[in-house]
Parts: sequence; structure tokens; C-alpha cells
Amino acid sequence: MRALTRSHQPLFVCAWLLWYSTPCHGKPDPRRREALMDVETRRGTGGHVALSEKEKALDEKLYQMKLHDMAGPTFPPAIHFFKAKPLIERSPVFTLLQKMPKGAALHVHDFAMVGVEWLVKNVTYREKCYVCFTDNHSVRFVFSIGQPELQPHCSEWILLKTLREKLNSTELDNSFVHNLTLFTEDPDKAYPNQDTVWQRFEQAFIVANGLVTYAPVFKDYLYEGLRQFYMDNVLYVEIRALLSSTYELDAKRNSKDWSLRACREVVQRFKAQYPDFVGARVIFTVHRGLNSTEAVKAVEEAMSLKKNFPDIMAGFDFVGREDSGRPLWYFREALGLPEEKGTDLPYFFHAGETDSEGTEVDQNVMDALLFNTSRIGHGFAMARHPVVKELARKMDVAVEVCPISNQVLKLVSDLRNHPAAALMAEGHPMVISSDDPALFGAAGLSYDFYQVFMGFGGMKSNLATLKELVLNSVRYSSLSSTMKEKATATLLVRWDKFVSESLLQTHQKTRL
Repeated sequence: MRALTRSHQPLFVCAWLLWYSTPCHGKPDPRRREALMDVETRRGTGGHVALSEKEKALDEKLYQMKLHDMAGPTFPPAIHFFKAKPLIERSPVFTLLQKMPKGAALHVHDFAMVGVEWLVKNVTYREKCYVCFTDNHSVRFVFSIGQPELQPHCSEWILLKTLREKLNSTELDNSFVHNLTLFTEDPDKAYPNQDTVWQRFEQAFIVANGLVTYAPVFKDYLYEGLRQFYMDNVLYVEIRALLSSTYELDAKRNSKDWSLRACREVVQRFKAQYPDFVGARVIFTVHRGLNSTEAVKAVEEAMSLKKNFPDIMAGFDFVGREDSGRPLWYFREALGLPEEKGTDLPYFFHAGETDSEGTEVDQNVMDALLFNTSRIGHGFAMARHPVVKELARKMDVAVEVCPISNQVLKLVSDLRNHPAAALMAEGHPMVISSDDPALFGAAGLSYDFYQVFMGFGGMKSNLATLKELVLNSVRYSSLSSTMKEKATATLLVRWDKFVSESLLQTHQKTRL
């Protein structure tokens, strides 16, 4: 049945009157059923978004597109993304979502922003790039004036230019791509459990490190990352960044201050070329494997960086696998420092990226709120914590949902069963992001939006659902109130243009 319209306000009130005043005897009253269905629809994400006549017309077209994907022999959200990707790319829904302005990407990691083909075809072909091959069949890269020093468990460094003269460049490049991504044709066999996939996941970051932390590449990489997101109609990005020490060709190391200045420079340069791009900010991150003393130093450093770079530095977070890292409560002394010292340091905690119910790690979702987090990264465990859900709603703390990441890292296999589907049905504050798109082959945000729109919402989600998720991405960003207003205005102009152009294109296709 087609989702009921949201314009009939009296039904919303009547539903409750009918429910409490009419006893349930015999055949149910159809009006009561319709009213209750309307109440449920209004409660979900997008339930209170009023669509214009043009938007309603596009929504009808979109509904027909969804029926096409639903009727196919294989439903993409129900299978692993690596197998679903070609099916998604043939979908008219996906084509429309690519054109849709998506607002902001609020959960993206620094070394996983850019498609690895760019790293391989662009960066590894630059002068002075060396490679070595490790004992565990991986690779390492470094840029150097002369022969780099030997590394433990790695072969002698070889100049890539020389190596390509001796080997088949295509095969060599393919092997590099393999080491920089998780993609495989048989993911279930390659990654039988979470330990295996996380090991490979973390290894890919190590491989990318030697390339991306080379100072000239660092700037180019960030610029290309912004470009790839912008080409997917994303207008603002918040980047989780370790701010790893970058290096020069002579092996000189740069500070975190240098990295943030470089980020500021790149963002300004990008905005000069693309004036409607809103910008980008950095959430400084450290690994959750730190001990308490190291965590205190990290938070102190974060406070200093926030003070010195308030325009580009958004806040602080811990990264790394939650199940094998220390829980947030372990870091309570360090995390209490900003308040003790009267310093502003917003938190954006990864929390609940786990299916280990009842553990200390599972408690991270509650502790994140106790430490006044601005958003919750992943929040996969939220559905098992009704008190946390209620508190998060009252505090207006959004969950950063990254569906493809959760599936690839083996928290859920069929995205129709993702816990965030229930959160979306309840209208819980949420934003959609892509986490580590380069590692999954899911550039930008469109793939994740498809999985949410088709897998979480099924036939109930519609253009109003999408519009609220898009507007949420600006609303829950770290931008100032003034910047949020400007970004929302820019976004709505692009949204109206998207609706008009999409309607025109669908009409033209219908005539043909």
C-alpha cells in the first residue's frame, strides 16, 4: 500500500481519540486503522516534512523506481555490498540519489576518503616513490631522496619507477589496489569473522600511511577527497583525523600545527574554486589503545589545537576497534579535563560499534552521553539501550549511521535488519555517512544513502525521508549557528533545482 500523505492534520489527532474512545469489538473501524497508520508514518524520519507539489510529483516517480528495485531477483541491501555494488549502480534510484544534494558527510576518516585508484595511478607514479614487500604479503611505501633504511619484516626498498620497468605495471597496480582496499569477490570466505576483517581493515590504513603522510601528497589527497565528495553533491565534510606526522622528501617531520594549517589552506583553495562548497573541519582523533596517562596528554593537546585553530578544528574522538580497545569510562580522568579547565572541546565519540551486549564496550553509548558528546558515531548498539535512546533524544544527539561500514565489518549481514532501521522508524535524530568509503569502494555518500533508503525504509521511506536526512546533516554539524543557516539556504536552493531537473528528466524519459 502507498504511504499515506502527511497533509491531513486532523487524522493525527483523531487517531488517538479513536484509539482510546472506541472499544475494540468485532470488525475494526477502517478510519481507526488509517489514522493509526498515519500516526506511525508521522513518527518516522521525514514524517513531519511537508512536500511541495513538485516534490510530491517526484516522490511518485521515486516510488515507481523503488518498486522496480524491490521486484528484482536480488535485493541489494540484503546481500554483501561487494556483491551488491554492480546491482546498485544499475538502479534508477541510485542514479537519482547521486544527483541529490546530500548536505554534509559528518563521519569520514582521513586516510579513507579518496578512491584508491587515485592513490595508485597518481601518487605511486610520482618521483622518488619506493616500495617494500612485507613478510605477511603486504606492502609499504615511502618517498625519499635516496635509498631508505631497511624496515623490520620488509624486503629491501625498491624505486617504483625501476620496478615498473621490470614488471607488468597493470598487475603491480592491481596488487597495490588489493592492499589498499577490503574488496574481494567472495567476502564471506575471505572474512569469516570480525577479527579477520578488522585485521585486514587496519592493515589497509598502514599501507596508505606512507603515501598520504608525504607532505605534498597530504595536501593533494585532502583536496582530491573534497573534490570526490563534492562531485557526489556533498557540500560540507567533517574529517576524523589522527593528524599523523607528515614528512618531507629529506625525512624532516612536520607538527600537528603544520597539518592543521595545511588543512585550512586546502579548504580555502577548494572553496575558491567551488564557491558553493561550505567547507570542511577536522575532528582530532587518537587510538583507543592509549593508556590513561597518554590519554591525558592527548586531550591536553586537543585543547591546545582547538584554541589555536578554532575555525578548522571541530573537536575530539577516539578511534579503533571498540571491542579490542579501552572503553570510554577508562578515559574519564582525561575526558573531564576541558570542563575542569573551563576549555571548550566538543566530543564526537565513536560509541556502540559493537554487538557485544552487556560488556564495558557496550556501555560506551551511555558514557558518550554522560561526557556530553555532540554526536554518536555508529551507535549500532543503541537499539538495545532504551534509556540511552530516550536520553539521546532529549539531548538531541544524533547517531552517525554508516550502513556499508557496519555490514563490511560484519556487524550485520542483511541491512534490512540493521538496528538503525528501527531508529529511523521512531524518528530518532540521525545522519548518514560513509565512514571509510575508499576501503569499501563506496565513494562519497550515494551508496550509503541507497542502502538506508531501500534497506532501512523499504517502501515506507520517501522523498520526505531523504530531505530530513539531508537537512539533519547540516543541523547536527559542528558549524556555528550562522554558518548552519547559510549552509541550509545553499542546500535548499540546490534541493529545489534537483527536484525540478529530476522531474523534467523523468518526464522526458516517459515521452521516449
